Amino acid sequence: MSTFSIVMLVITVILIAALAALYFVGKRLQKRQEEQQAQVEASKQPVTMLIIDKKKMKIKEAGLPQMVYDSTPKYLRFSKLPIVKAKVGPQILNLVCDEKIFDSIPVKQQVKAMVSGIYIVEVKGLHGQKLAVKEQKKKGPVGRFMDKVREVGSAGSLKKK
Repeated sequence: MSTFSIVMLVITVILIAALAALYFVGKRLQKRQEEQQAQVEASKQPVTMLIIDKKKMKIKEAGLPQMVYDSTPKYLRFSKLPIVKAKVGPQILNLVCDEKIFDSIPVKQQVKAMVSGIYIVEVKGLHGQKLAVKEQKKKGPVGRFMDKVREVGSAGSLKKK
């Protein structure tokens, strides 16, 4: 065998091993995410709140409890989260919002929200109000490709239901 064929064989074996490892790690992470989603769905409660402000902030700057910061993995501590400042009853709270509904949350309006702990899962308008949905700007080829990847990635969990 030539040196080139040996090198190509070794590279192929390494790539196959890496793909297999990624497959099994991905399956395990998907199971963990599904379990967490089930826990959130089980513990969500309806709450009426007045949205004061919303922005994407780092966890340290968001004013969340120290326990939240400590329980966050180190590689995610510097990422930005969608934070909503809302008045719930007499208290003003900082809540973490789901990425999917962050853009549809109206500012300085009263809404009915499904909340699980400090996590806003779903938002509805109060008294039949329609929530204004912003028009999405046109996506480029990379954005369309990423949408397709996300759609294919979530198709496995949709088929089981």
